[in-house]
Amino acid sequence: MMSKLVPFLGVLFFFGCKTQKAPVSNHTEKSDFTIAFGSCNKHDLPNVLWDDIEAENPDVWIWGGDIVYADTDDMTELRNVYNAQNDVAGYKSMKSKVPIIGSWDDHDYGLNDGGVEFSAKRESQQELLDFLDVPKDSPRRKREGVYAEHNYNLPSGNLKVIVLDTRYFRTGLTKDTKTKKRNKPNQYGDGTVLGETQWKWLNETLSSSKADFNIIVSSVQFLSNEHGFECWGNFPHEVDKLKAMIASSNAKGVVILSGDRHISEFSKTKVEGMTYPLIDFTSSGLTHAYSKFSGDRNPYRVGEVVSTESFGILEFDFSKKEVVFKMLGDGGTVLGELRESY
Repeated sequence: MMSKLVPFLGVLFFFGCKTQKAPVSNHTEKSDFTIAFGSCNKHDLPNVLWDDIEAENPDVWIWGGDIVYADTDDMTELRNVYNAQNDVAGYKSMKSKVPIIGSWDDHDYGLNDGGVEFSAKRESQQELLDFLDVPKDSPRRKREGVYAEHNYNLPSGNLKVIVLDTRYFRTGLTKDTKTKKRNKPNQYGDGTVLGETQWKWLNETLSSSKADFNIIVSSVQFLSNEHGFECWGNFPHEVDKLKAMIASSNAKGVVILSGDRHISEFSKTKVEGMTYPLIDFTSSGLTHAYSKFSGDRNPYRVGEVVSTESFGILEFDFSKKEVVFKMLGDGGTVLGELRESY
């Protein structure tokens, strides 16, 4: 078990939401609202964490990408894999009690490390929306990309979840031919993660948010940028753009949730113009983790990396303006914890 992280600086975090009525919470007095999230899941490996996720009584489960591993442009095959995940007993039980939202990453999108060039992305989008039980008449069915906002109104406050699509519009990566790393950052200004339409939507969504907490879901890491795998750091100008957008929006308590890496970690930085630190909480993977992880440089890392199967929990206290971030493993074991307040 990795050592439990202690609170740093006693700083706290805020988030926000609004479109759907929040379910009745079964949590103890310490949590007004609880988010559970995770990524990197294979239906044909042991799915041992769903009972632990259900035991946390989350108000929502957020898929952070790689819901399934299909890597295909055959929609029948993709649909069959999604159906197989829906038939996993533990997931089926949790899904019957907890609302499900989320985004995709490359392996459920359909193309490893894929982006804008994937030929079956429109068809794949419909399969994901089917899996997430998005109504057939939803405007999301006609929009390019799976980005969305979900809003939760509670007596104690409001919380917004902003789900990004880091695949549909993402342009090409630059391969690193001089080191053992897979990719290197593009030339500054070259390429995009979100695309023009999604960037405009995100700016409007953040700027108009009145929520107490705003959670941004990105399938790939935002802050950790030196490992050479997929991340926002491969598009450094896009990193700067999002930081500036968050700061200028004056949105309260923005936090980023990410996956993809098959490790879990907390990253944190101070952003000019923001009155609170920006945290990127990575939770990955649910059924298979990077057990041979021996380290990589992350200048923003807080505490230790967890390289066993785990999921993430965020517990919100609106009156104290506090959130507790937890990495949990099998049996509900706490593998890492961070507390932030404002």
